[in-house]
Amino acid sequence: MSEKKVALITGAARGIGKACAIELAKNGYDIVVNDIALGTNEETANETAKELRAFGVDTMVVMFDVTDKEAIEKGVEKIVEKFGRIDVLVNNAGITRDNLLVRMTQENWLAVINTNLNSAFYVSTPVVKVMMKQRFGSIINMASIAGVYGNAGQPNYSAAKAGLIGLTRSMAKELGSRNIRVNAVAPGFINTAMTRELKLDGIEEHIPLRRLGEVEDIAAAVKFLAMDATYITGQVLQVDGGLVI
Repeated sequence: MSEKKVALITGAARGIGKACAIELAKNGYDIVVNDIALGTNEETANETAKELRAFGVDTMVVMFDVTDKEAIEKGVEKIVEKFGRIDVLVNNAGITRDNLLVRMTQENWLAVINTNLNSAFYVSTPVVKVMMKQRFGSIINMASIAGVYGNAGQPNYSAAKAGLIGLTRSMAKELGSRNIRVNAVAPGFINTAMTRELKLDGIEEHIPLRRLGEVEDIAAAVKFLAMDATYITGQVLQVDGGLVI
């Protein structure tokens, strides 16, 4: 069994997930990098793992689709075989398929619900069993301010993220007695490839801090909830520069 604590991060090859992996690696966590098993993503995941090793930690790349329950269970088995433990789970994987409600296809609705909400259930279930045996764990679900107040043109994304907040609170109540904390981070507008696809001209004027967030801002919140917030569970930490007050 690894003497270091181990963090599994989904969607960790780039963006917010990668920033979270770097932050936890800097703080001594061995890291399991997960992303979907498709061509360049696997290459990118391996590159990320190589970068993380520079911080003196062990890493493992486990390529499973977060919507494939059977593949997830096999992936978690591999993680436990190598490390013997999972201390932190960051359910970060997510996609967008934006459109107005009346133009939303069933395919795009289901794709976002499955990837952004159902995946947290699929991944958490086997990981929680590991944490329950340890009687220790911290799960951080990546929600969004869209799940807190809704967003026009994102009914599927908003619904998925709102559902993730409900799942977070239910899990926190169920697992608290086993010393497993479950919280959510709700990013605002963060400077990522996903956000750059949106039309955000002038959005800074509506943010009290007058800037978009950076992936490191989210990583700092994840590190806080994973390591420092030992008496916090069932909460949603909005990291949005004050956009939603």
